[in-house]
Amino acid sequence: MLLPYGIIVVTSFWLKKYPSFIPDFQFGNYITLFTDPQYVLVILRTLKIAILVSIASFLLAYPFAYYLVFRCKSAALRAWLYMAVIAPLWVSYLLRAYIWKTILGTEGVLNSLLINVGIIDEPSSIFLYNQFSMVVTLTYIFIPFMVMPIYTALEKIPTNLVEASADLGMGPWRSFWHVTLPLSLPGVAAGFTLTFCLSFGDFIAPFLVGGPDGNLIANVIATQFGAALNWPLGSALSIVMLVIVLSIVSLSDRMERKGLTGGL
Repeated sequence: MLLPYGIIVVTSFWLKKYPSFIPDFQFGNYITLFTDPQYVLVILRTLKIAILVSIASFLLAYPFAYYLVFRCKSAALRAWLYMAVIAPLWVSYLLRAYIWKTILGTEGVLNSLLINVGIIDEPSSIFLYNQFSMVVTLTYIFIPFMVMPIYTALEKIPTNLVEASADLGMGPWRSFWHVTLPLSLPGVAAGFTLTFCLSFGDFIAPFLVGGPDGNLIANVIATQFGAALNWPLGSALSIVMLVIVLSIVSLSDRMERKGLTGGL
């Protein structure tokens, strides 16, 4: 793993000289990334999409995992519902992305439903090829990585702690806020880390449903290594992406080590 990273680091300092590039040690590629508005915009857009996907996944995953652990009394139903979330991971990634392209398209399920109920008179293209469609698609694709760690964290919470809080006069909401939620934060942190990192590095879903404003950092990297043949700039952008992802992972790990998530 270190050898490819080392090659990328070295290449990021090279100089692009048409039609190829020459070995060098200069910071021009990094300066370009942080002074050229188009690259700054791509980095900020990618951060925004990854954060929105992580938040959307959390808002959907936590109530679902909570229901499975504390409210679902049937073990068989719990297993089926859990598998319903995990099963899409066994399906082709492209198929899962194309599903939402079909649903959100002008001839898709969503437009057909809105026309049938009389909300719109003709198919609308506002649901596809924008940031909304990217967030929806990426949330659907990566939500299992939010559900699994939260479910595991909730499952490890001793039920007698919740019962003890009730005996001390706490209502359901106060027990959740002061007992359940703090003890489940390690799972939330792990889910956020996984979902953010996977969304941040994705380039297939933005390519399929993103449209003109759907280019994320991974798409730009692919273009630099492909059509543009600017390997030094693509390498520099890859290092920036790697640093951001490692920073998120390190922050999550530090929070767990210091007990800021599990010791509230």
